[in-house]
Amino acid sequence: MLGPVTTSDPLLTDRTPLPDGLDARLRDHLTFLIEVDKLKTVLRASPLAAADRRENDAEHSWHLALMVMVLAEYADEPIDVGHTIKLVVVHDLVEIYAGDTPIYDTEAGVTQVEREEAAAERLFGLLPADAGVALRALWDEFEARETPEARFAKAMDRLQPLLLNWMAQGGTWRTPGVTADDVRARKAVIGEASKALWDAGRHLIDEGERRGWARQV
Repeated sequence: MLGPVTTSDPLLTDRTPLPDGLDARLRDHLTFLIEVDKLKTVLRASPLAAADRRENDAEHSWHLALMVMVLAEYADEPIDVGHTIKLVVVHDLVEIYAGDTPIYDTEAGVTQVEREEAAAERLFGLLPADAGVALRALWDEFEARETPEARFAKAMDRLQPLLLNWMAQGGTWRTPGVTADDVRARKAVIGEASKALWDAGRHLIDEGERRGWARQV
């Protein structure tokens, strides 16, 4: 199980401090932007389609942003594409400190909310107060899924690894103990934003089960 967020871990800028003479507000912005470079080191469970390795969180977030642009026409409700892109770009930043919680890891899921809340406090607190509040609001909106944009953003977050697992001929669907019904249950949130995309996603899962890429029982 993933442990608690370590708030005493050094910032990247502690290694090479920014020079004196910078505007204080700009210094905070730059400190945050350097710190989030850590997102590139957070590995996810999903395999890449184009290479024999796992994807990282930064790659995942970029892919979601592009998916929002390409698939917005399939949203059941009108969405602000630009705002939805903001949501998917911000949604995994907390994993810099909280770590990725694989969707089928029920043990790690027990502490996920606690870890991510603590991570959000620390990470967004690096920014000037108003900027930190604004980014935190985007993260909270994504988590709450109360707006059309947040529901579509969450749908992309579930659809993207589904596509990667299809390309891997199972991928994390082959996690011990996980069945095709478990996959369907975890991915059903796609249907809250797009019937068309969930129909397609369910078709991929059904076909994956037929081919033996996901367990039936």
